[in-house]
Amino acid sequence: MKKRIAILGSTGSIGTQTLDVIREHPEYFEAHTLTAGKNADLLIKQALEFLPDTVVIADESKYDHVKEALSPYPVKVYAGNNALCEVVASSEIDTVVTAMVGFSGLRPTISALKAHKCIALANKETLVVAGELITRLAIENRVPILPVDSEHSAIFQSLVGEESNVIDKILLTASGGPFRNLSPEKLYTVTPSQALRHPNWKMGAKITIDSASMMNKGFEMIEAKWLFGVAPEKIEIVVHPESIIHSAIQFEDGAVKAQMGIPDMRLPIQYALTYPERLSLSGDRLDLFQLKAMHFEPADSNKFRCLQLAYDAIEKGGNMPCILNAANEIANEAFRNERISFCQMAEIIEKTMQKATFSNTPTLTTYFDTDIEARRIACDLISGL
Repeated sequence: MKKRIAILGSTGSIGTQTLDVIREHPEYFEAHTLTAGKNADLLIKQALEFLPDTVVIADESKYDHVKEALSPYPVKVYAGNNALCEVVASSEIDTVVTAMVGFSGLRPTISALKAHKCIALANKETLVVAGELITRLAIENRVPILPVDSEHSAIFQSLVGEESNVIDKILLTASGGPFRNLSPEKLYTVTPSQALRHPNWKMGAKITIDSASMMNKGFEMIEAKWLFGVAPEKIEIVVHPESIIHSAIQFEDGAVKAQMGIPDMRLPIQYALTYPERLSLSGDRLDLFQLKAMHFEPADSNKFRCLQLAYDAIEKGGNMPCILNAANEIANEAFRNERISFCQMAEIIEKTMQKATFSNTPTLTTYFDTDIEARRIACDLISGL
């Protein structure tokens, strides 16, 4: 039987590439449910091609437009954030790809876990914000969380068959982004258009800015802690500009296992959908003779302050990573809209972490309250500049 896939965020970068995988293997996968935030036109286009059972547009003002366009077809159409949480509980769904951006992915991911759905996790903010809660729900409901991020997929692949062996440390690779060789002084003058030109990966705007500030790598460190049960001090960030080694594991005997390949997000997406098996995948292959050399250097957390803030947040624990994430979402958007400078993002985030109410034992309600408060503080700080 075909594996029935729900894609939360089908119109984004990960969502569209997941559909590429389904398109390449229609005999194995079925796009059962597609959801989008505001991009109604692309959602309609996808629905007309794949004819899913269900589509959801989170922006309720666009419901009529989507409903009318799909009315000649046997596709159920819903709208609103509550609908996102309800559709993932469908008994017909086998795997939920959580490709939504930011905090918005938390609630539907929880609904999917409670409905015993396999999670292909691309929304790293879910584990950043509520890692302890999410991992506990996965254990309680006996649900696998399979990583879709290229780095975490590489770690996961390197650990297959090594379940009883002790991890000495995780080598979490980073491209370094577009400003790897820029002096700290010049970071003050970089523009959003410059930050959006990632040297290796084609991603959505928010995650591309996070990559430029290295906040994305800080988030991935927190995500790795929860996915693989490794303390943050044992997660080493390694800048690897070629993005060929996607991450590696060093074991207690000194052996290092890594997963390599050209930068192509379809590979980790497909592996999450087919694990433990592999299917053919079209595209270029790694040519070591053409590559010739690879380079590695330590990450500079003084230059990229956001990376250090992520380590500070997970060391503090509690709801501090939630505060970090909320402030970053506000600062990231403000930079993209040219309201603050590149370096002011870290300043806004740090001040929000200092001002927001800290809870050492957060509940789900705490996370939602914290998100609201931290966003308000960050917005006030930006308005006061």
